[in-house]
Amino acid sequence: MSFSLGQTVTEFTAQATSNTTVTLSELKGKKVVIYFYPKDNTPGCTSQGQTFRDLYQEFQDADTVIFGVSRESLKSHENFKAKHEFPFELISDPDEELCKLFDVIKLKKMYGKEYMGIERSTFLIDRQGVMQHEWRKVRIKNHVEDVLQAAQTLDSSAPETP
Repeated sequence: MSFSLGQTVTEFTAQATSNTTVTLSELKGKKVVIYFYPKDNTPGCTSQGQTFRDLYQEFQDADTVIFGVSRESLKSHENFKAKHEFPFELISDPDEELCKLFDVIKLKKMYGKEYMGIERSTFLIDRQGVMQHEWRKVRIKNHVEDVLQAAQTLDSSAPETP
């Protein structure tokens, strides 16, 4: 059910924080970053979200919208977003529909136990809805900066800012 680089991303609609509904086709004309993370309020996920927050204006300047996705409830997401003042929306994916679409549910190990969970992954979709970059098995250090650089250089049709 997933797709690969250079392919058009399958249409989706998902519920997000701030009582919003995210529909991919409605984002055409903008670049879209979708990052998947395992769990709200864990150290790595918090650090990653804070870095997206801290570079948010640069993403805005690159005409790029950001969405974080995990399986937690909207209530959990609203609390996580408010606590860390994230200026972007978090998508709740309790049925793993988006997770399966982007193929981010993987076998993971923690404390000797195996379980199926979200593999930290980020995707950059161009203005036409085509997957242009993917980062899988993400390590947080410098990751958001790499995503920002890819968004900034993705196209030359972005309006010039004085």
